[in-house]
Amino acid sequence: MSLPSMSLALLSNPANPGRSRDEAYGARRSEILGAAALAQAERELSTWQGYAPTPLHTLPALARESGVQSLHYKDEGGRFGLGSFKALGGAYAVARLLCRELGARLGRTLDTRDLQQPEVRALSAGLTVSCATDGNHGRSVAWGAQLFGCACVIYVHATVSPGRAEAIAAYGAQVVRTPGNYDDAVRRADADARKLGRFVISDTSYPGYMDVPRDVMQGYQLMVQEAAAQIGERPTHIFVQAGVGGLAAAVCGYFWERDGAARPQCIVVEPERAACLLESARAGQLRAVEGELDTLMAGLACGEVSLLAWEILEKGADAFCAIPDAAAVACMRLLAHPLGEDRAIVAGESAVAGVAAAIAALQSPQARALLGLDADSRILFFGSEAATDPVLYAQLVGESATAVAARAQAA
Repeated sequence: MSLPSMSLALLSNPANPGRSRDEAYGARRSEILGAAALAQAERELSTWQGYAPTPLHTLPALARESGVQSLHYKDEGGRFGLGSFKALGGAYAVARLLCRELGARLGRTLDTRDLQQPEVRALSAGLTVSCATDGNHGRSVAWGAQLFGCACVIYVHATVSPGRAEAIAAYGAQVVRTPGNYDDAVRRADADARKLGRFVISDTSYPGYMDVPRDVMQGYQLMVQEAAAQIGERPTHIFVQAGVGGLAAAVCGYFWERDGAARPQCIVVEPERAACLLESARAGQLRAVEGELDTLMAGLACGEVSLLAWEILEKGADAFCAIPDAAAVACMRLLAHPLGEDRAIVAGESAVAGVAAAIAALQSPQARALLGLDADSRILFFGSEAATDPVLYAQLVGESATAVAARAQAA
C-alpha cells in the first residue's frame, strides 16, 4: 500500500514564542499531574486483574517512507479488554471516588483492594456514578462501576453510534441518549447528578469540578510511563490526539516534568470539526467550538477544553493542528494494510489522528521546517483505541477488525 497524501492545519503555539522551553513545570502543574500521583496510580492499577503494559510497535517501513529515524505506536487496543486507554482513567477515577466516599463513612482510609470487602461493597451498592461520553470513557466508567459494585448511568449524545452505546450497556450501566453534542451531554449529566445525588466521573474539568478529572488524567500517565520505558531513546516528537485535552496533557506533562526544556516536542491533534484546543491557542484564551461537532473521530468530538488540561497545554504544547476525517480513514487503512515489514494494527478512528498529522506534516516542507522534522526525528504515537465500533470499522477499512488482527498474529 502506498503512502496516502495528507493535509493539516498547523499552528505553532503563540503562547510559546520562538518555542522557548525554559519555563519550569512548577508546583501547580505537579499538583495536577505529578510523579507522586502517578506512583499512586501505578500501585493501584498494577494490582488489578488483567493489568499488563500494552505493546509498543515499531513501524520501520513507514519511517523509511516518511524520511525519519523511527516511528513508534503505543497500542492501547488491548487495555483491560476494554479496547482503549480510557480503562486507565474512568475506572481508576471510580475507584478513587469510592475510596474517598466510603472511607469517610467508615472512618478509615481505603484502597481499591478494600472495595472488594463485603462490608464496603454493600455500601458501594447504594452509590451511583455517572458521566457523559463519546463511547470509550463511558465504557470505562461502566466497567469500573461493575467491578466495584456501584450503580452507573451513562449519557450518550445524538451521534454516538448504537454499537458504542450497546458496549456500555453490556457492563450493566443505564444508558441515556440526549439531544445535542458531547458538551450538551456533559451539562445534562452534571445537572441530573446534582438533582439525584449521583457522582459524576468526568474526564472534563470545569469550575468547581477538578478532583475527579485529575484522577482520570493521572491514570492515563501510567500508559505514558510504560511507553517511555519501552521506547528506550527518548522521542524527539509526539503527535497526540485531543478531545477535551486530558490525554494530550497527560503526555505533555509527563515529559515536561521529567525532561524540562529537553522534552520531546508535543504536537496536539484534533479533528477539523472539533478543534477547540487549536481555536483556544489561536485566540490566546479558552474558546468553545459549537454545533454538531460531526466527525468520524467520535472520541475526539469535543467542543470545550478541560480547564486542567489547558493549564498544562497552554504553555507546554509546541503546536496545535487539525486534520480532516478523510485523513483518519486513510490511516486506519494504512495501519490495517501496512507498508513493507510493518505489523498490521487494528486502530480505531480516534487512534490514528496523531499518525495522520505526522504524515501530513512530513509531506509539507513548511511543516517540517516549523516542527524541526528531519531524518533524525524519532516520533511517538499513542494508539488510543482499537475497533471500539466493529461495524463502523469494517465499513471504513473494508475488512473486519478480526481479520486484520488475525493477519497481524500470523505475521
